[in-house]
Amino acid sequence: MLKSYLFLIIFMLLLIGCNKNLTEEEKKAMWDKAQTRGEIINRSGTPFNLATDPDLAMSDAKNRLRTGGGLLGKKANFNFLGEDDGSSSQTSTIGMPINAYLWKASIETINFMPLSSTDPFAGTIITDWYTTETNLNERCKLNVFINGQELKTENLKVSSFCQSLKNNQWVNMPSSSENNIRLENAILNKAKKLKLTSG
Repeated sequence: MLKSYLFLIIFMLLLIGCNKNLTEEEKKAMWDKAQTRGEIINRSGTPFNLATDPDLAMSDAKNRLRTGGGLLGKKANFNFLGEDDGSSSQTSTIGMPINAYLWKASIETINFMPLSSTDPFAGTIITDWYTTETNLNERCKLNVFINGQELKTENLKVSSFCQSLKNNQWVNMPSSSENNIRLENAILNKAKKLKLTSG
């Protein structure tokens, strides 16, 4: 019995000796910096499940933590179209921040096509089908994706889809990566000019 009390007292002293007497703020800061996969996922607010698709969940979580973007818009280091309201260089956004010059250049480059959907916060532009007056038997549409804040080639992706009319039905044609690259280059060149003229 005496051994049990002695063991309990030694155990309690050991336990108390290991306690750093952290305040609640210090404990919160410690957990906020935790780098385990589960803590990163919890801290980011990603909707993806770590158990179902760990790569997708970690990729989304890291992106949300890096950009500050979440579904309801945490502060992000992003000022859309370079506007200055005098308050600060940060603007609250919903989603992922994108390069404003790439966005504007994309819209201006494909302005002859009808737009089906645009989302400046996610960086997506989707056009509707477009047919020229000279060739009514072919139509094309574009998807433009802008992935980051920097004016770089890898932050821009253009995908084109074309169809031809055969027997009164639209049939998919092979995608032309050459046309996609030409469009990307046109957008990048326009974005560079916009950046240079803006000062």
